[in-house]
Amino acid sequence: MDIFKNIQQAEKEGKLLPAAAKRLRSWLDDGFLPVWAESALEELVEKKAWEELNNRFYRELEFGTGGMRGRTIGEVVADVETGELFFDGTPEHPCVGSNYLNDFNIVRATIALYHYCEDVLNETEEFFARPRLVIAHDVRFFSRHFCELCASTWTELGGEAFMFDGPRSTPQLSFTVRHIGAIAGVVITASHNPYYDNGFKVYFRDGGQIVAPHDTGIIDAYRKMDMSDVARHLDKLQLCDVNTLSPFVDEAYMDAVSQFVLDPMLLKQNPPRVAFTALHGTGGLMTIPLLRRFGVDPVLVGSQMKLDGRFPTVKSPNPENPEALEMALKVADKEKVDIVFATDPDGDRMAVAARNGSGEMQLLTGNMIGTLLLNYRIEKMKALRLLPEKRTQSAVVIKTFVTTPMQDAIGKEYGLKVVNVLTGFKWIAKKMDKYEKELHDVLFKHDGLVIDYERTRYKKRAHLLQKYGTFFVFGGEESYGYLAGDTVRDKDANSSILLFCEMAASLKALTIPEHLDTLYVKYGYFLEDIINLYFEGASGAQKILNILASYRKHPLKEIDGVRVKRIYDFGVDTIHDADGEVVPKQDFFFIHLDNGYKVAIRASGTEPKMKIYLFAEEKVRNTEELKAAKTRARKRLDAIKVFIENDAKGRA
Repeated sequence: MDIFKNIQQAEKEGKLLPAAAKRLRSWLDDGFLPVWAESALEELVEKKAWEELNNRFYRELEFGTGGMRGRTIGEVVADVETGELFFDGTPEHPCVGSNYLNDFNIVRATIALYHYCEDVLNETEEFFARPRLVIAHDVRFFSRHFCELCASTWTELGGEAFMFDGPRSTPQLSFTVRHIGAIAGVVITASHNPYYDNGFKVYFRDGGQIVAPHDTGIIDAYRKMDMSDVARHLDKLQLCDVNTLSPFVDEAYMDAVSQFVLDPMLLKQNPPRVAFTALHGTGGLMTIPLLRRFGVDPVLVGSQMKLDGRFPTVKSPNPENPEALEMALKVADKEKVDIVFATDPDGDRMAVAARNGSGEMQLLTGNMIGTLLLNYRIEKMKALRLLPEKRTQSAVVIKTFVTTPMQDAIGKEYGLKVVNVLTGFKWIAKKMDKYEKELHDVLFKHDGLVIDYERTRYKKRAHLLQKYGTFFVFGGEESYGYLAGDTVRDKDANSSILLFCEMAASLKALTIPEHLDTLYVKYGYFLEDIINLYFEGASGAQKILNILASYRKHPLKEIDGVRVKRIYDFGVDTIHDADGEVVPKQDFFFIHLDNGYKVAIRASGTEPKMKIYLFAEEKVRNTEELKAAKTRARKRLDAIKVFIENDAKGRA
């Protein structure tokens, strides 16, 4: 039977979604596919792999909070896609499909990005400049290939492309965009996602991930792209005109983040004993030399330091999962170290386990890690007079709404401004860009001064920003992301590990968990939990939409017997942040209960799931009350967790 008749029949029988059938026909009929790709789709149709074809073609791959991310390897794979496996297990071709990350979507996204950047340069009268793009990649399947394809396409379009000589972390890409004066940057990565995913994460000239109007501008250009424009770039890997970045760029990055260390002598005098695992990713490339620069010699989890996109020693390369740290914890006990660090494949997330007073290793949550770093840095900056003793609105802590309220309490106790932003580090980066521009404007307007921001030392910038604008003290999100300085504009595990070591070196008799308890006594006990509800594929996407629509149409009145005090609907309500700026609209609900507990509900921007955040807060007057407060919070949060998970599943 003719392949198109098969598709038509499957659509008629309801096995193939109309949108998927339409895109599949278009891809087969428009003449841009190479022979192998046509053969792959024909094979899947012959196999009647309708669910796989639905997942591949039910939509166009879109930009979310982390850029464009999707499968490169399907659940059902055509023989021609697998082809001859390379030595590292990489298939011959990424899977074909409008919703999968493959050569077609990489080239399409690169062309769209180029045209958008060209328009920006024209609008700012920089049209004489060749647009510069920096591209980095992690260790995943096809990462280097996608990187080279992106660089080749960009160069052929008329721009200047810069690549690293091998894998690099995401925060280093963010830094390098600013360092070499690029108009944009791209990281080929799917962060901590499963091995079969990859991504195309886009950064703009400020070093932060794209936000409006850049995200919508690039998406519009992407949607208007004719696939015939894509076809001519697919088999043209022209790398002779692509620039390879020199080792001096690595050194510049390490010098910049080394400036975030507030008291180097602490590390020299009392270096903590630590173990480190990169979970087969890029984290070790800069983290290890950074630590050794300050006298910290980490014990390495050797089997997990090998760069390997299969992530063979873990179920998932996500340091948020306790299982990912099992090998490192064994090494820690054998070598008698006090702290374990783990980073995700692209080196922007950091997990920590620390030895407690009983001598056992205790896993810390991202909220705990960020809280410890924040409290130490404010205390130390006050002691060093980098921050004034009195209250100030010229120094700011930036966190996401779904990060622990304990950080709000700490910032306010020390008299700093605390700004809450939507989930995604790009919103923190947007604030930093705003503060930098305000400083430039004030200096030029009043004194006619122009400063080289990148090459102004960290402590000098702290002084200038507080005198003329707003100084970024610390930023973080609960999903194991932290940042202490603004020459990088994304969460940075490399520097965060170094700074956590500095914080640990400052402790005298207390272990890290014991020190955290002293903060609970001071600020109250805060406990957080999270529910991840996964909904894969085309049918899953609809379930996520159903849940969001249901919470808007039928809002909760009570949760586990506790009355709902107020619901903030970020998709409808006009909400202002601490800077007085309107928070962008998003399908995100923040529910406040009568007892002070909170629940937040949103769809993930990078994975096919709903995320539900739970927040407990208990008053603590002294050390004796802390144990009871912990028990009470855990019990109440567990009850809320059962209630809200069942409720959300019912709404799907």
